[in-house]
Amino acid sequence: MTAQLTASDLTKSYEGRPVLDSVHCSVAVGERLGIVGENGSGKSTLLRLLARAERPDRGEVVLRAEGGVGYLAQEEDLPPHLTVQQVVDRALAELRALEGLLRRLEARMAGGDATAGTLSAYADALNAFELRGGYAADARVERSLYGLGLPGLPRECTVGGLSGGEVVRLRLAVLLAAAPEVLLLDEPTNHLDDAALTWLEDHLRARRGITVAVSHDRVFLERVATSLVEVDGDLHRTVRYGNGYAGYLAERAADRARRAEAHAAWRTETARLRETASVTARRVAPGRAIKDGNKMAYDRAAGRVQQSLASRVRNAEERLARLLARPVPAPAEPLRFTAVPRTASNGAPAAAAAEPEMPAGPAGPGEVRRVLLAASGVAVDGRLEPVDVTVPAGGRLLVTGPNGAGKSTLLQVLAGVLAPDAGRVVRHCPAGLLAQHTAAGAGRGSLLAAYAEGRPGTPEEHAERLLSLGLFARDRLSAPVASLSVGQRQRLALARLVTEPADILLLDEPTNHLSPALAEELEEALARFPGAVVVVSHDRRLCARWPGDRLALRAPAPVTAGARP
Repeated sequence: MTAQLTASDLTKSYEGRPVLDSVHCSVAVGERLGIVGENGSGKSTLLRLLARAERPDRGEVVLRAEGGVGYLAQEEDLPPHLTVQQVVDRALAELRALEGLLRRLEARMAGGDATAGTLSAYADALNAFELRGGYAADARVERSLYGLGLPGLPRECTVGGLSGGEVVRLRLAVLLAAAPEVLLLDEPTNHLDDAALTWLEDHLRARRGITVAVSHDRVFLERVATSLVEVDGDLHRTVRYGNGYAGYLAERAADRARRAEAHAAWRTETARLRETASVTARRVAPGRAIKDGNKMAYDRAAGRVQQSLASRVRNAEERLARLLARPVPAPAEPLRFTAVPRTASNGAPAAAAAEPEMPAGPAGPGEVRRVLLAASGVAVDGRLEPVDVTVPAGGRLLVTGPNGAGKSTLLQVLAGVLAPDAGRVVRHCPAGLLAQHTAAGAGRGSLLAAYAEGRPGTPEEHAERLLSLGLFARDRLSAPVASLSVGQRQRLALARLVTEPADILLLDEPTNHLSPALAEELEEALARFPGAVVVVSHDRRLCARWPGDRLALRAPAPVTAGARP
């Protein structure tokens, strides 16, 4: 194959807001490149530019592929009147055209046209058709539909009669069946169940050519990507990492270690120079006794000594000034919950003396843990079927279930944001809620003002506390909140949550919108958090490593028309 995909100096802005700035990227044949970053950082923009679906403000994309280019946009509306067969035919249009050309050339040759031009054209068309796997195209359609969870989908069914998830899987299936040499995918794991995800990952690992995929799914990246590019939404630049997802995590950890080492060396050197500048003169005693009675020689020597000392002190001061003018910052500490729960040392809430107790689980036989939150038979009409929840001190609960099962509704009820239509909730301690769709930063002030809203302290104190989390650089604190991306607003909401005392954390899809590296840090911070945690998540990596209890919700039963309450 002769595919080429190279981008140089890509710059793109929307309405004066920079998204990408001087980005360079090259993808080799056989490489599977993952594009990562928080929501709103510019991942989809970069993919659109690579697919030539948009033009950059500056820079160039070189895209060559004799075997065709396939691009799956994250959002694309198919005409509702199209049938499934028409969608398939549209995706295979290039192969159908090649096949039609072959049949015409075969007819000409059968009619006696055996000129060199006809034979050469037939050989070229046949080679292209075989390279694209034209003879197996229809079989690939069936395999793709089956693998992505659409077996037996009627070909006469219209797009308008399919669910949103079915339309997404149909688009992906026919794109994969077309077998393009360059494949560009934007969040291909959306709307796929575990079986379909496994099939897709195996398919992409086996294919040749160039594959580029934007994804937030860490398991997908771990299984598929051979290299990663991270889009920095603050700097509008990209950083490339080799050796797949494991290499991405290892290189980020090594970079943190290098930054810490460089900062430590800077601090050591500045301390040494301060020492040199302040005490060098005192280490040589100019008033030492005259041993030979030669006062003139003594004074000359003393002068040379003082001149040498002054030069050494001056040199030290100049080098110190240069170091202080260009400080080496310490790397941000890994994310942590800096506001500890307000509980007694034995795990009982300090403000509650008569709470129910429950036997400990894995904590140890015979122990008891105080119940921090208890919900009995809570339900919300049409959104949440009756459910019981009990959260002990230090407990861990993962809530799963299909879309529409009421997972987010349950967290809102537990947090006291939403009153249930039935049942009762008893809370014995403060709870912190991280909503799935946060409104953090919805005002008109700065990022720092949004972080400090409703909290005591000076702006300087708020700034230092926010900066200590490593979620934002100092020059971002004055940014208007209206300009923040979805991922940046999620970071802001997370910053407020981790610095607010709470005995229970209620987290709704906490890894959504975050970069994979920050999602990893959040998981580690939750593991170290001494309080209780209730998480709603579909994140496969988080769910696979979950250390505590699980609660699987089911979608409410549909209301039958005409049925009496």
